[in-house]
Amino acid sequence: MPDRRVVQGTLELLILRTLLLGPLHGHGITKHIQRTSEDVLQVEHGSLYPALHRLTKSGCITSKWEKTARGREMRMYRLTAKGRKQLTIEQSRWDELVQAMARVLKPV
Repeated sequence: MPDRRVVQGTLELLILRTLLLGPLHGHGITKHIQRTSEDVLQVEHGSLYPALHRLTKSGCITSKWEKTARGREMRMYRLTAKGRKQLTIEQSRWDELVQAMARVLKPV
């Protein structure tokens, strides 16, 4: 079975991109990444929550406990203005890396 974990260093980018769509709880973030990657990427909870903590500490996201429609309390995460700027930077870096990898793996 292939290794489907998120590549090291990309989880924060994936979280920021996911939260660009709107606030989500941790499980919602993992499900969105899994669903939109067509089950190729799997985010382990042991990786997700430390990444969310790092992003919160850096000011890229905020979080607060909110009551859901079903009356359950869940911690919801939101992208900040700083997070939007960081997403743009990280996405640009990722695009550059992908292009460089393609040049090496598939030379003309």
